[in-house]
Amino acid sequence: MSKTTFFFGQSVFGQLISLIDSSIISNAAKECNSDRYVKKFKIKDHLISMVFCAFAKCSSLREVSGAMLGLSGKTKHFQLDHIPKKSTLGDANQRRDAEVFGIIYNKLFLKYGHIFSDSRIKDVINKKIEIFDSTTISLFKDILKCVGREPQDGKRKGGIKVHTVINVDETVPKLVWFTSAATNDHVLLSKLKLDSNTIYVFDKGYNDYKAFKKFSDNETGFVTRIKDNAVYESISQNEISEDIHSGVLEDEIIELTVKDGTNPESKLKLRKVRYYDRELKREFEFLTNLFEMRPDLIAALYKLRWQIELLFKQLKQNFPLKYFLGDNENAIKIQIYCTLIANLLMTVIQKTLKRSWAFSNLVSFCKIHLFNYIHLLNFLENPDKDWQKILRNEEQLSLF
Repeated sequence: MSKTTFFFGQSVFGQLISLIDSSIISNAAKECNSDRYVKKFKIKDHLISMVFCAFAKCSSLREVSGAMLGLSGKTKHFQLDHIPKKSTLGDANQRRDAEVFGIIYNKLFLKYGHIFSDSRIKDVINKKIEIFDSTTISLFKDILKCVGREPQDGKRKGGIKVHTVINVDETVPKLVWFTSAATNDHVLLSKLKLDSNTIYVFDKGYNDYKAFKKFSDNETGFVTRIKDNAVYESISQNEISEDIHSGVLEDEIIELTVKDGTNPESKLKLRKVRYYDRELKREFEFLTNLFEMRPDLIAALYKLRWQIELLFKQLKQNFPLKYFLGDNENAIKIQIYCTLIANLLMTVIQKTLKRSWAFSNLVSFCKIHLFNYIHLLNFLENPDKDWQKILRNEEQLSLF
């Protein structure tokens, strides 16, 4: 059989790591003093080792260090200067501040933002639409505070809650915060940037009337669902014109009471839209401060919230966070950040390709060929090229 026509002088893993500029890593290290007093295993080696862990789906420190040791002599292709011992990697995960990995992720997001962005929705709404939500990753009780009632067997799990913000036209997290699973979701609301060019979409778990008033005062739009036990007063009914989608059942202006411990109670006017979804065969009641927008468009905006659920599903299916390489909070945050970096790199590859590939297929291919010397982009654009060559050779041989 002839050699592959996609042979390349750098492994697939090396090509993925090359998407991370060395200047991004060095600048982040200087900003956080991450390499201070470190002789060998610096931030770049640490990052490459943990990104390898995400791609190879390693479940222990021994797997990471053992796999790296097996590649001795080939590490220059993916820019690894020092192969970590098990103890070295464990100590680095515990001592090196996870914040530096967050800075690297944010800088990569800024660099490749033009690749992720899809302006079609923004062109229709003429505003940025951002979705936020959280997902909980189960951990041991003594790492982070657990949540929920104590089960009968007395065994409780702690958890880390990953609060995530994404642009509706992008497929990677824009902002990420970590808290214990017991922390209320409302903590995220105080970290959001409020401006008149942004609309936030979120579920009813974030219902907070004081935050809604702050949104309105700063002319920041939002769309959410109203709680079932919400107390409000109906002010007026908006007329539903014939050109509005028939799923809109009711459109009214309501008034809520905002209670604040420091100031007297105040009133807040919002809009409530009742909508029937024919696909799910159920009614929804949406709450918003967008008084001028069509009611069916408000329902469509909330439907876009499902994209963040697809992101969480993508992360958990392709980079499962079931096994952690450390038993402390810092090590867990580092592993999650490096998983997000791996997800970002694969998204860059997916968006760069002209040929359509499912994300899970791309991740599986890279895992299988992680240290094969194949030109990644060329192969993924035309994976049948070698097969066609083999068939032509077999046809020529059959003539003789």
